[in-house]
Amino acid sequence: MPTRRATALLLLLTVLTGCAREGGREAVPGSVPSRTTAAPVPSADPTDSAWVQLMIPMDEQAVALLDMAAEKPAGPRLRAWAARLRTDQVAELAELRGLRTRMGLPDTDLHEGHDMPGMVTAEDLRNARATGGAAFDRLLVTQIHDHLRQSEQVSRSEATAGSGAEATARARELVAVRGKQLAALTSLCVGRAADVPEPFACPSDHPV
Repeated sequence: MPTRRATALLLLLTVLTGCAREGGREAVPGSVPSRTTAAPVPSADPTDSAWVQLMIPMDEQAVALLDMAAEKPAGPRLRAWAARLRTDQVAELAELRGLRTRMGLPDTDLHEGHDMPGMVTAEDLRNARATGGAAFDRLLVTQIHDHLRQSEQVSRSEATAGSGAEATARARELVAVRGKQLAALTSLCVGRAADVPEPFACPSDHPV
């Protein structure tokens, strides 16, 4: 339906243009591909291109935070959850980068230096390095929840507004995957805590 497609496209474009230019992002050690100077000529729909070029840095930053979750979280359940999610995100990144190549897009980060909605920022990573235990748990849960929910929303918009068969199919898959990942994260938290945002209601003495 044209109106639905236009609404989805507007949402995606709003996210892409709503970045804050105060502060940059840090690269994910060992996961960011080398930058090329000669970019291939893109043949993809602009909406498909915008989605792929947003999802990749969002996942890269999430992986950077999840890398810290191997030892920092106080709760073993949260460590195990973070390890599983990191594995999924790394595999997802490989697929998205392959899609980017097949679409003829350059491997430059168009959002470098921007803090996009739902993206783990350089400040978030600095704060994560400086904290541990329950404080790290709360930061991890909050930032990864925002990442999962925002990437689900933009993927839903791409699935509606995009035109490339492979990109839109991948976006639909990611919407389904994000729903499961959000449910898994929410299931970690039971009880009540004012300092953990909804839908997380975790014990006040420990977030998981």
